[in-house]
Amino acid sequence: MSNLKKYLEPNRLEAGCDEAGRGCLAGPVVAASVILDSRTEIRGINDSKKLSEKKRQALSELIKSSALAYSISVVDQHKIDEMNILNASIHAMHLAVSQLTIKPDWLLIDGNRFHPYPTIQHTCIVKGDEKYQSIAAASILAKTFRDEIMLSLHNDFPVYNWKKNRGYPTEQHRLAIQKHGISTHHRKTFKMLPNKDQMKLF
Repeated sequence: MSNLKKYLEPNRLEAGCDEAGRGCLAGPVVAASVILDSRTEIRGINDSKKLSEKKRQALSELIKSSALAYSISVVDQHKIDEMNILNASIHAMHLAVSQLTIKPDWLLIDGNRFHPYPTIQHTCIVKGDEKYQSIAAASILAKTFRDEIMLSLHNDFPVYNWKKNRGYPTEQHRLAIQKHGISTHHRKTFKMLPNKDQMKLF
């Protein structure tokens, strides 16, 4: 049994929405939207950050096979630089909702910021991925999909060790940027280094 709630309001078709990669220095932001079947219990579902990689992968397959509908969308680093990461994250969630094969009655959004989606009302829920199963499911799908992208990109840019840090600003990632400069997959509007050496990269 999951400790997370199945819905905000009973008898309403709710889609949970979440994103992954917002705080990264490189790679896309990925969003997912999930409509779970209230008749199906997915054991162990939780906020993706609280799960091991192996557990996330297993749950990802369960979610995909048992959800009424799900979708995943990707917004790349160029679009992030163009519209800023908050707007890019919201844009990614909008894209995910638009790709659902079933139109939900309501959206449950992880976090406290969202631009209204046309014709579907929403509720923002801070730490929603720790409270509602549909948002947690979306966080798992977004995280696992983005991790696969970063693992693939690592093969072309191994110096940044994306297979381990997934593009997040670890000390090793920053040291690699300081030594090698940035790649085409880095977000140029982000602060790569915490000092004036930042300017040497562009």
